[in-house]
Amino acid sequence: MVTKIKIRDLNVFFGEKQALNDINLDIEENSVTAIIGPSGCGKSTFIKCLNRMNDTIRECKVTGKVILRDGTDIYDSKMDLVRVRKNIGMVFQKPNPFPKSIFENIAFAPRIHGVKNKKDLANIVEESLRKAAIWDEVKDRLDKPAYDLSGGQQQRLCIARALAVNPEILLLDEPCSALDPIATAKIEELLVELKNEYTVVIVTHNMQQAGRVSHKTAFFYMGDLIEYGDTAQIFENPKEELTERYITGRMG
Repeated sequence: MVTKIKIRDLNVFFGEKQALNDINLDIEENSVTAIIGPSGCGKSTFIKCLNRMNDTIRECKVTGKVILRDGTDIYDSKMDLVRVRKNIGMVFQKPNPFPKSIFENIAFAPRIHGVKNKKDLANIVEESLRKAAIWDEVKDRLDKPAYDLSGGQQQRLCIARALAVNPEILLLDEPCSALDPIATAKIEELLVELKNEYTVVIVTHNMQQAGRVSHKTAFFYMGDLIEYGDTAQIFENPKEELTERYITGRMG
């Protein structure tokens, strides 16, 4: 497998508190990588490092490297943050559609990046909604408010919005935690499809979900990367006692 993202000696501090400790990890291209661990272990902090979302927090300091396949380090001082976040999309825990129409939610970012032609925008909207497996549900009401959609539909709309600028990497921070089982199943089916075109990294509290959708799993605990490997190996034959205690529910 080809390495899409190399994380080297990654440390994160919030003021004097260290949240991540010397993380080294290779994420494979066209795969789904799951990040698991108890609350407060650094999962969300880690995934936000992969497109520099932590830059928005004043007291946050990040050291180390996040190197993409082309050799660029996203933490290089000369790096264009707009380019970084175009190339590395993010979907959050709670669906957060814009207070606009379904169409305008998807067209918003392409417009910012210079797409003005109405036909081109319409094509991007349709393609993105198709990739997010929601086109058939919304194609006849693209002018309706995005808030009219169900929670699961809103989350797939947010995935479509991230795909509209043609990223290479898609990050998802507990995207199903607020959804019912049926909506969750649709998102999981979608993630399995998306890995054919994108590199997907998902933070999840749901270990069954990690087992269903991911190829690799990383277990974090108290800011440390405890174990990383093939998902089947992590869940069936973990190398570290701490990993086994967590996945068997014996931690604490």
